[in-house]
Amino acid sequence: MRVFVAGGSGVLGRRLVPQLVARGHQVTAATTSTAKLGFVEQLGADGIVMDGLDPVSVGEAVAAARPDVIVHQMTGISMAHAGKRDLKHFDRWSLPTIRLRTEGTDHLLAAAEATGVPHFVAQGYANWNGIREGAWVKTGEDPLDLHEKTPAHPAMAALRHVVDAVTDAGGAVMRYGAFYGPGATDDQVVLVRKRQFPLAGKGTGYASWVHLDDAASSTVLAVEQKARGVFNIVDDDPAPACEWLPHLAACARAKQPVRIPRGWPGCWPDRWW
Repeated sequence: MRVFVAGGSGVLGRRLVPQLVARGHQVTAATTSTAKLGFVEQLGADGIVMDGLDPVSVGEAVAAARPDVIVHQMTGISMAHAGKRDLKHFDRWSLPTIRLRTEGTDHLLAAAEATGVPHFVAQGYANWNGIREGAWVKTGEDPLDLHEKTPAHPAMAALRHVVDAVTDAGGAVMRYGAFYGPGATDDQVVLVRKRQFPLAGKGTGYASWVHLDDAASSTVLAVEQKARGVFNIVDDDPAPACEWLPHLAACARAKQPVRIPRGWPGCWPDRWW
């Protein structure tokens, strides 16, 4: 198939594109900078520059690629787009990603409709945001916790927009756990080494994880099988913060995380930790 990957040079895109190429697909990888074109071409894709927040740019890029499927992997959480990770002001720090998951999703879906692209796969998220009702293990049918009245709410509302818009269009949403693997935790390691990533309370909140290569291979399956609906893509080892955060610090050869009381001002949501 002809596969259009929006965000093809990102931390997941760079693992996804080679897998698609290895399966015999013709891949066009969209990136935000001409400086990255050579990189995506080394991965085996045709590179194209696209501004995901510009509907004209998106429409032209998709029309040029003539894809059979669009894969939406655009985020703005890298240091280049969002700056240093800022959990205290998460709503401000995550604004580039919020816009890409709302405006960017709408632009891609509009381009898909305009050019007759029959299938759409988008990135979602399922790490610490499962609704705290019912069974402990969540499925794709369980709603997300929107964290209303917290700085996380705009980002959670954007994720709900992705689900609503993409499923209404007959596509698939891959709710990935937290990524680990090459380049996935670099920004977190920076904070851990500076002891700016605290462990709040007893650290009993669980996080779900997935290796980048597993996230990529699940996305390849969604593309090839024309999957529809919502899927939680995580590994079999959810871990409480009191385990994974000290382990990350040890791997980074950093001092152990600072412990602060649950509910400490600026520490949110305390259920994370």
